[in-house]
Amino acid sequence: MSASLACTPAMALEMGATDKAIKLAINEWTGQHLSTRVAGAILERAGYSIEYVTAGYGPQFIALGEGDLHATMEIWTSNAPGQFAEAESAGKVVDIGDLGLAAREGVLYPVHMKEVCPGLPDWEALNACATKFASVETLPKGRLLDYPADWGSPGKDRFEAMGIDFTAVPAGSEGALITELEASIAKKSPLVMTFWQPHWALAEYETEWVALPAGTDDCYNDPSWGVNKTATGDCDFSPTRIFKVTWSGFSDTWPAAGDILANYKMDAGDQQQMMAAVDSRGE
Repeated sequence: MSASLACTPAMALEMGATDKAIKLAINEWTGQHLSTRVAGAILERAGYSIEYVTAGYGPQFIALGEGDLHATMEIWTSNAPGQFAEAESAGKVVDIGDLGLAAREGVLYPVHMKEVCPGLPDWEALNACATKFASVETLPKGRLLDYPADWGSPGKDRFEAMGIDFTAVPAGSEGALITELEASIAKKSPLVMTFWQPHWALAEYETEWVALPAGTDDCYNDPSWGVNKTATGDCDFSPTRIFKVTWSGFSDTWPAAGDILANYKMDAGDQQQMMAAVDSRGE
């Protein structure tokens, strides 16, 4: 296990309000649960009481801003919700640093789709094969399985900016994304989906990323840069940073805990192994 923290500085700080439980947010995906549970276990060993509170990825920032939740362990820059920016600009929450996961987001497909759409992984093949990715509900457009609505709509936004003739359908949950991937592989049915790594499913199943134009700063800031001269975001995801956020009063209330969380890191390989144990093997 490579989850780590620098313990020495924390030991020199006051523990703070140990009679008050630290409330950690549990969001909608397994990797976040694991990052949070490991952090909570470290805090418990340091002498703190921990509560795990189920909270939506976006709505959690309202509770964090009010001090009703105290920390959330896995925010992705690629789909950080608007509520985070609002709470941060108001000084209600604090970005306390990177979690340390080496991550990627993008659009992928199970490898059998290359037989159906031989131009893959080139993104331009998607328009030529749109009807082959269609469902009854989306015909004649292809169907893109996007993130759950609460995570934002990065697949939809990207496809619209690039003029890819697909209708984005939000998944109900992380579990629903995996169920569709497994069903597509078993039945060799059509699928293209917004997804991310680290994730145990990418170790279990053969998939490939759609080759989209590079997600550069120019793409996101200069409409003239890409294939759509009137829009930004017509490219792949920008490199993803994953970071931790606390309520603004966290370090004043629990100084040593604040230092522990600021130094806490999770290795992507460790997280992916734990995810496989939980989601694939049911351990």
